[in-house]
Amino acid sequence: MSVRNQLIAAGRLLVDMGLSPGATGNLSIRDGDMILVTGTGASLGHLTEADIAEVSLAGVHLGGARPSKETPLHVGFYGRGEEHQAIVHLHSPQAVAMSCRNRWSEGNAVPPLTPYFVMRVGQTPLLPYRHPGDAALGEDIRSAPGPFRAALLANHGSVVSGKDLSDAVERAAELEEACRIALLTENAPRRELTPEQIRELADRWDSPWTHSPVD
Repeated sequence: MSVRNQLIAAGRLLVDMGLSPGATGNLSIRDGDMILVTGTGASLGHLTEADIAEVSLAGVHLGGARPSKETPLHVGFYGRGEEHQAIVHLHSPQAVAMSCRNRWSEGNAVPPLTPYFVMRVGQTPLLPYRHPGDAALGEDIRSAPGPFRAALLANHGSVVSGKDLSDAVERAAELEEACRIALLTENAPRRELTPEQIRELADRWDSPWTHSPVD
């Protein structure tokens, strides 16, 4: 499947999963020395090749559709290293709800309630609020401390990277589920994974995790 068709298929899958309401969200993938990113205002469920923009790794528009206003967010994530090969940014409801809450720890917005969150996503920092499209979002991602493959943007949504687009989509879905479980259990006594359990999972699955709960 061509890179462009991967974006088209991923967009439809995310809509089918209920993770991209309306015309929200955007996707990108590295393609050699440039980034292919969905265009501004494009509905992920109805993408065509005409909805895809080409930008440089510095974020300069090279051709195709007008890039999403959130392109700086994608560029910032790619700037963290070559392990980030595809990016999914969503306004999925559970992740948005969690992004409106106080963080669980200094470097993690989401409590470790299931092994799958630790294994598949890893620590997920809460980044400062910026208005959608603010170019500073890219620098927030690029300069945030510690390793991570996903982040919540305060009062906004999620941004997730993967080694390929399928990996990023699966990780975004797992993050949404982790947020849902955290919200379902927030008003009842709950049992989080212990530091020892987290360390064993993170080491076995090569997942980033360095932060403990906020006191």
